[in-house]
Amino acid sequence: MGSVLTSIVTSFVLAAGALAPAADARPAPPERRTGIPRLTDDEGRTLTLRGWNVEDKANRGDQALTAITEKHFRDLRAKGFGFARLLIFWDDLEPRRGHYSAGYLRKIERVLDWARKYDIQVLLDAHQDVFGPAFGHRGIPAWATRTDGLPFTPHPEDWFAEYFEPAVQRAFTHLYEDPDLQRAQARMWQVLAERFGRHPAVLGYDLINEPMGEVRVGEDLATAARRIEARQLTPMYNRLARAVRAADRTNWLFVEPTPVVGEGVPTGLGAIRDHRTVYAPHFYNTAMEAGADYDPSAGWIESYEAAVTAYPRQRHIPVVVGEWGPLNNRLPMMGRFYRDAMTSLSRYTSGWAGYVWCYGGGYCALDENGAFAANKDRTATPYAPAVAGTVHSDAYDDSTRVYRLSYTAGRRGTTEISLPPTAGRWRVSVDGRAEVRRHGGEVRIQARKGARVTVTVTGTARG
Repeated sequence: MGSVLTSIVTSFVLAAGALAPAADARPAPPERRTGIPRLTDDEGRTLTLRGWNVEDKANRGDQALTAITEKHFRDLRAKGFGFARLLIFWDDLEPRRGHYSAGYLRKIERVLDWARKYDIQVLLDAHQDVFGPAFGHRGIPAWATRTDGLPFTPHPEDWFAEYFEPAVQRAFTHLYEDPDLQRAQARMWQVLAERFGRHPAVLGYDLINEPMGEVRVGEDLATAARRIEARQLTPMYNRLARAVRAADRTNWLFVEPTPVVGEGVPTGLGAIRDHRTVYAPHFYNTAMEAGADYDPSAGWIESYEAAVTAYPRQRHIPVVVGEWGPLNNRLPMMGRFYRDAMTSLSRYTSGWAGYVWCYGGGYCALDENGAFAANKDRTATPYAPAVAGTVHSDAYDDSTRVYRLSYTAGRRGTTEISLPPTAGRWRVSVDGRAEVRRHGGEVRIQARKGARVTVTVTGTARG
């Protein structure tokens, strides 16, 4: 996020934070307290997604996706994660209008095959940054970019500020409102759903990354965001949902608000008329993105949580945070940030994808040797990827290194617990009538219908 967004929303966020209720510090509550349902699989098991974004923004054309290797997925699984948000680009898929790249589709399939090999569930993300290549980035093809001749000035030191350039904002308006571009975007998604809807690694589709739009004269950013979400994004998501469902009735659709939600601004999104929809906001703080350390007293996490939970509670749909994690995770308060963020995300989401799974520098989760970057090891905790029953409580205490899951077993299915290979060892105890099997970092539990089961995972001292 850039300094432009920081300056525009700061006053609004302070006001919203003053009105927002403080987040509950207790362990993750059941659905009846949050009012937000959990993600489920075809067996009806409650799912928790933990993973990272996987990307190749540098290469395109014949070299597209070559920076992603089998190692990415092998290492994800080895460190206890089972979810990847894979960035794909419309400009690579359809470089010329009506021409879909068979080579690019094969490259996506190769990546999905690696994910399947290591039992990683994948969300296909139609990614855009500053609209697309017409403005020096990736996403919507140049042939689908219409600016009406409005100006564009690059901001190399603050790329997010480019979203507020007149040409970029007008391009979003045309994408949302021009019938031929509406059809082209829908067809692009139908091509993807037809090709990958039955691939066993595919969990769902993120219909557009961080959508923005045109701020009208006299509007503040919060007002503009709500209007864009209500009048442009909601119809777009319903169009794209119809296109995907023509080819795929089972995988989940992920819908994002504008990035303004990340600053505690409630979304204006309306109803998405689909039976398997996930709300997928991003979790970034503009001050931290600009280099500031985490300040717990500012109440950002609390105001974000209060704002971001209103929509999924109203619409009764699950939440999965599609991106999160600061650029500079070595600052003094970043350990506290990860602890507070993980606790908050566990309260109301069905999971998250950190940004980004790569090796060395910047946002990368790992260093050049494959070890976690500073503080990012705190994202690798015990958790339950799947629970065969009704969850009563599900929480990890970072200070004691204790994870507890309590649930009532359903009719069928296996409950799965993931144990990350962090320093020290994990002791697992299970109370209740259940059969327990452990293999390395995976624990599988089968219990009779109606049995009350409590799983406690305790970490020994770090070596």
